[in-house]
Amino acid sequence: MATKEKGIEAEHNERLSVDEKHHSGKDGGLDVQDILDQKNDAPGPDVVPSQRDDHETRRIIRKVDLRLLPTLAVIYAFALIDRVNLPNARIAGMDADLGLSIGSRYSILTMIFFIPYIIFQFPANIVIRKLGPAVWLPSLVICWGAVTIGMGFVTHWTQALGCRIILGVLEAGYYPGCVFLLSCWYVRFEVQKRFSAFYLLALLASGFSNILAWGLSEMKGIGGLNGWQWIFAIEGVITVFLGVMGYVTIIDFPDKASKPSPITRRPFLTVDEAAIILSRIQQDRGDAVVDQLTWATIRVHLRDWKIWEFAWLYFLNNVVAYSWGYFLPIILRNDMKYSVAMSQIMSFPPYVLAAAWMFATAWVADRYRKRGLIIIFNCTWAIIGVCMMAFLDNARARYAGVFLGVSGANANVPSLLSYMHNNIVGQMKRSIASALLIGGGACGGIAASNIFRQQDAPKYTPAMAVVIATQVLSIFHVLKNFMVYSRANRQADRAERVLEGQEGFRQTM
Repeated sequence: MATKEKGIEAEHNERLSVDEKHHSGKDGGLDVQDILDQKNDAPGPDVVPSQRDDHETRRIIRKVDLRLLPTLAVIYAFALIDRVNLPNARIAGMDADLGLSIGSRYSILTMIFFIPYIIFQFPANIVIRKLGPAVWLPSLVICWGAVTIGMGFVTHWTQALGCRIILGVLEAGYYPGCVFLLSCWYVRFEVQKRFSAFYLLALLASGFSNILAWGLSEMKGIGGLNGWQWIFAIEGVITVFLGVMGYVTIIDFPDKASKPSPITRRPFLTVDEAAIILSRIQQDRGDAVVDQLTWATIRVHLRDWKIWEFAWLYFLNNVVAYSWGYFLPIILRNDMKYSVAMSQIMSFPPYVLAAAWMFATAWVADRYRKRGLIIIFNCTWAIIGVCMMAFLDNARARYAGVFLGVSGANANVPSLLSYMHNNIVGQMKRSIASALLIGGGACGGIAASNIFRQQDAPKYTPAMAVVIATQVLSIFHVLKNFMVYSRANRQADRAERVLEGQEGFRQTM
């Protein structure tokens, strides 16, 4: 009985010490390293929150899920809509009004977005750590929503070009910022389901955007505006509204979650709840404490070949994903001869299957702790789908191939994000890797914009061959990593090397 009372007293004293540190800090927040040190020095396992109460841990994770995932996903859904609504606007009158069929104007318009999008991702992921996601992300959303509204009032294609450049600058900070933020809250084998949930809504939105665009285009003539102008104007207004809501709903990094929000002035988590999250992260990969980012550490991180390969794999995958996003309605309209309305409506069902496919493969990947096998599986189905679309003559069979191609490519988005985050350690390294990876994906958008050349319309057979080649190459890369990562893990098991500077860390295959 005396031992039990001492244990209770030790736990009570630890809580008091944590609370005093919380309330006495300059910024009213939690000193991460001190909390972790106290837990390492604690007299027994009962004082570690994450081990003391599994039910409490699950409650906090659900709280994080419900607050973090819907907010980020809904906003990203409209970011994707704002980015890929060009084909819908084109067939709804933008082509005739701005002359987008002349030369390579349409390809230039789709491609130009990605140049500033790539350039500004790395500095944006540094700024998010300084300003905090609760302020930085909603501010970006409001600004690009205003630019989207402006797209509806351009009178020359060069004005649209300028708007696309500004849109690329503003959107550069959102997606990599979301990926970095999500990776900071969850342990390695929870993260793919969360990435999938985040991307799932965006995936459905990118398909539903075709139906939404068709509905908005029916407003043609109201206010003297063409249908394509209403597409940009209404979608931009919705984006601005979501940005304003984001100031209230988006949360900060876990090491700042017990501090008052700069907007609501209330903390998201209590000190004990934040400590549970930080303890889980520390036990899983040892990077709950934010490491310092200097030019020297940046150079060290950039010398790791793995983060460049992850960016390359994401590039290969997004050539396929953006190909469907930018050219599927156009192929359905011009090659398969469906009406404008049917071309937009028929672009949606493949994304419904892709959403279910993506979440099912994410569950398997997290449950069995496999990443590479899932990536190969999705690549294989994407290859089959593109081959059906490109080389069959029957319209129904070609449309069935769209389901496979869209599902395989989009399901690999969260798969590749998880593959990267499972195989590197350190918050700043993950920040750099996230920016590089998503920059690689943006390069995939540039490639997709240019391989679908006007002279190859309406079948775009050369572009389809390139898309197939990207997936074959991805499979070979992942197979190579089975050998490389297995060898590294065996060396770590024999104590011949330390992986990622973290004792006990093993690469995920």
